[in-house]
Amino acid sequence: MISQTSSADIQQIIRRTRSGKIAVSCKYKNKFIPRFLIGIVILCLLSLVYLDINWIKLALRLPDIGGIFWELAHFNFANFDLILPAILETVSIAVLSLLYSLLLGIFFGMFAARNIFRITWLSVFTQAFFTFLRAVPTPIWVLLMLVCLGMGPEAGVAGLCVHTTAFFTKSFAQTFESIPEETLEALAVTGTSRLNIFTNAVLPAAFSQIVAWIGMRLEINFSECAILGMIGAGGVGFVISRNMQNYDYGTAGLAIFLVFLIAYSIERLFVFVKQKSA
Repeated sequence: MISQTSSADIQQIIRRTRSGKIAVSCKYKNKFIPRFLIGIVILCLLSLVYLDINWIKLALRLPDIGGIFWELAHFNFANFDLILPAILETVSIAVLSLLYSLLLGIFFGMFAARNIFRITWLSVFTQAFFTFLRAVPTPIWVLLMLVCLGMGPEAGVAGLCVHTTAFFTKSFAQTFESIPEETLEALAVTGTSRLNIFTNAVLPAAFSQIVAWIGMRLEINFSECAILGMIGAGGVGFVISRNMQNYDYGTAGLAIFLVFLIAYSIERLFVFVKQKSA
């Protein structure tokens, strides 16, 4: 049975519909969102003022960008024997750093999740520590490892491991915490230890999400390896940087294209794996 208030509301809507206008309004308005967006706009304007960008010079240089990309598109296969080993080295650095970080991320993510061992101070400390590691950009970690380990792929693997482990710890902790609390409580009542609950219930339930995080991070690691090679950590980044400096855009363009091709292949591979594991 429709109440009198509801009937009055329906009649009002019918009258507004006949007049060709329907008032649409939100009953619960969040005043924080407009203020947040206004703050972002103000920050953008202040950034433009502070940077003092020469827009005229930028506009005059825009045609040069098209010319550079045109030169990069003319691939030079003469130095392919140098590009291929660099590509393989980059893939190896990305895979090794991912593997080590995956194991460490699962281990520390177990302590960072609040619903596994239920030790509040341990979860807070673990999250805070890895937040600090994650706040420092990967190139800085790699530079620190270059000082400690010297030039070469070892520094790239170690530097990437630090940031990737911090990334996985947060991501996996959030994934573990998304497991229904009722499931964990039911297993705990049977006398099962927290470690057994984690290995036999939490990990299998979170497997598909873990695969998604792994795929995304492998793409990031591979892309970052291309950048880290420019600062001496090995890989294809050194080839790209050296050839760009020598104005050999054809070789640099071929290396960049191969980086894109491999990154896209990694993405499609993990999409397929995630679909099969779902």
